[in-house]
Amino acid sequence: MSRVNFEQLLEAGVHFGHLKSKWNPAMAPYIFMERNGIHIIDLYKTVAKIDEAAEAMKNLAKSGRKILFVATKKQAKQIVADIAASVNMPYVIERWPGGMLTNFPTIRKAVKKMSTIDRMATDGTFDNLSKREKLQITRQRAKLEKNLGSIADLNRLPAALFVVDVMKEHIAVREANRLGIPVFGMVDTNSDPSNIDFVIPANDDATKSVELILGALCKAVQEGIQEGKAERANKDDSEDGAETAPKRERKTRAKKSEEAGPAEEVTEEEVQVTETSEEE
Repeated sequence: MSRVNFEQLLEAGVHFGHLKSKWNPAMAPYIFMERNGIHIIDLYKTVAKIDEAAEAMKNLAKSGRKILFVATKKQAKQIVADIAASVNMPYVIERWPGGMLTNFPTIRKAVKKMSTIDRMATDGTFDNLSKREKLQITRQRAKLEKNLGSIADLNRLPAALFVVDVMKEHIAVREANRLGIPVFGMVDTNSDPSNIDFVIPANDDATKSVELILGALCKAVQEGIQEGKAERANKDDSEDGAETAPKRERKTRAKKSEEAGPAEEVTEEEVQVTETSEEE
């Protein structure tokens, strides 16, 4: 069963593309028709592509890896922040920091700087600073939080990227391509799908469109996270069982020997008597 149906996509306006004059010919396979100078996206293909992307994202989440959600356009920012946070995934909704992926160690240093400033506030270091220094550090912390706070838990490169509007986020897509990180993207009729691994042909300007598609994908991510936890729990239980089996066997042997009582000691006199009787 599909994660979204044709009627839901139609109601959310997912089928509305851009003006014919702004189209990218590479999107031709995903365009159903033209109406009043606007391209109409083939929603049956969108349904199939959402299911394909959802399954891939579910498997990534199941393995415990992170997917980075990227959307800096105004109408998608808050939706992406809310839905990505609901499945505990990192996201970027402010300006994409250049080198976020290709220069990841530097980004991690900036994130650690936030932790250092927080520590200064709690260990009393702040008390020894002047009012001006405190203000500068507080402003720096606020700026870091705004740009990088949502990726504070991203300790290594993400397993994949999900992008709303691949044209606007072309720098993020380029960095991911360079590193071989798979890209999932909502691709409108004016965009080039050639650099996107999982193309979801859809209207990337309407909030309802973004919310519907992102909701379906993040539901799959949540399923993957739950299945991964269940599998790891079962694996731990089976390993514990394998380790305790020999222990149980040793306990059983020890109990039997206790029930049998202590072994009788044989004295030297008994040995000599036995030897004499054998010689006779």
